[in-house]
Amino acid sequence: MKAIRNIALALCGTMMIAACTPSVPDGATDVERAARVLPDNDGATLPPNIAPLCFEIQEEGDRFVTRLSTRGGRELVVGGRSVGIDVAEWHQLLADAAGDTLWTDVYARQGGRWQHFRRMANPVVRDSIDPYITYRLIRPSYVCYEELSLVERNVENFDERTFYSNMALSRDDNGQCVNCHVPQRQGQTGRSQFHARQAYGGTVLIDGTDIRKVNLKTDSTLSAGVYPAWHPTLPLIAYSVNETGQAFHTLDPQKIEVIDYASDLILYDPGQNEVSSITRTSRDYESFPTWSPDGRTLYYISAHHDPVGTDIDVDLDQNYQTLHYNIYARAFDPSARRFGPARLVFDAEALGKSASTPRISPDGRWLLFSLADYGQFHIWHRSADLCVVPLDPEDCDSTMSSTCGTRQFHVWNSSVPRVELTLTSRTEEANSTESDSYHSWSSNGRWILFSSRRMDGNYTRLYLSYFDRQGHAHRPVLLPQRRPHLYDELFRSFNAAEWMTQPVASGRSGLSRALQEALRRDARQARYAGSALAVPETDSVATQTRITKQNYHNIYEND
Repeated sequence: MKAIRNIALALCGTMMIAACTPSVPDGATDVERAARVLPDNDGATLPPNIAPLCFEIQEEGDRFVTRLSTRGGRELVVGGRSVGIDVAEWHQLLADAAGDTLWTDVYARQGGRWQHFRRMANPVVRDSIDPYITYRLIRPSYVCYEELSLVERNVENFDERTFYSNMALSRDDNGQCVNCHVPQRQGQTGRSQFHARQAYGGTVLIDGTDIRKVNLKTDSTLSAGVYPAWHPTLPLIAYSVNETGQAFHTLDPQKIEVIDYASDLILYDPGQNEVSSITRTSRDYESFPTWSPDGRTLYYISAHHDPVGTDIDVDLDQNYQTLHYNIYARAFDPSARRFGPARLVFDAEALGKSASTPRISPDGRWLLFSLADYGQFHIWHRSADLCVVPLDPEDCDSTMSSTCGTRQFHVWNSSVPRVELTLTSRTEEANSTESDSYHSWSSNGRWILFSSRRMDGNYTRLYLSYFDRQGHAHRPVLLPQRRPHLYDELFRSFNAAEWMTQPVASGRSGLSRALQEALRRDARQARYAGSALAVPETDSVATQTRITKQNYHNIYEND
């Protein structure tokens, strides 16, 4: 009798599982449009190792079925309005769809009748993304900085950890601001850094399991390091040093302008604990350095401004819209650790625009940057778009030959996969209506991670765009979350994200506590070591020796 009862229970269990297992309905009526889903990633190009694209169906109905399938015949059927997808099964689907397409069919039952919405399609490429990213979670405020956290996310699944929170050392009015985490070469060397300001302030250097705090401010430099750029192979960091302020708008919907009232570039050698000046100019405002992949060129942005009055702060507050940043470069000798003279790389000012945050692709072929109407803090600028230009003349193929000769460049964003147009006559439909800004290359150069406010205009979210070998950017995918409504519920911006090939500090346990202990200790004071230029420049010489616009255009057109 006991055996018979066990068999009966097993049969009942099997029948219940079968009854609960969703199946694709027969005889559904086709609907010409795609189903409304949140988030909507229809058409986005996917890597073969991304986390599941969970979503919620936002259609009327009492029952829902979703089928994900590949040309190879693998499929996954999920029931319910909220489509949660098992990570292992999802990766099996992506592996089968790599080099082809992943299809999604949504069915909804209303009034006893099933509807089948237009099939959604996601191209799946074979080029993987780096498995980790780091970013700062921050409220989009202006003067307060409570609850800032540095987060590491595994983008192959939904695992994440907060490896530092400013609230750990903030007490009452003794608060702490935490700036963004930046690794060396996508984390491949184990080196990274971030800044803490106010309470227990200093620059935190992470080298494997070694953690130390340094003070980069010297009597001969404007400030401590601000925007960092690790040399790709050497233990060197180029920084901008900035005296930054904010101007608030009463009528402009962009609310705020972040202005550098002074800025220069420095080079820091952690081994010698020495800071050297790269630029020291009062009328040129240099910022956002970045290295070429071979480490022999430093790129950066710079705007020239001749003061109208004696108070530069008031002057720039009133004339911030006249600041147009161009992209410059200086050759670097790794053995002598000296820089050459500046040369103009991209003349945004000639287009009536302003460039910011240049980034060079790992293969050295492409210069990626953001372009807006003015200024350099483009996360606040609705006019900001992401642009990419070829650095190698060989990338000017037959369809682009006239493009290169007339300074016509690739411009792309999440709304348009790729367009070619003259920047002076950009059409609105070629650009997003909200800010597209801070961006970074994956280690293989095939993926770009960037911030955008296109979801609601207020909060930056992270998008991943495939960048193919011909220089075409594809429709990006929103960073997947386990809960489809997370972006509606989390009142935080995802700020200054960077790719990582491995966890911070190799996944060291107790990292947050170790960082707190390092911050509590006194900072090691950096020494000033003079100029890092092969031929030091005075302020007037630096301005005079900038390559002229006419020479720049002559060189460009000759190339």
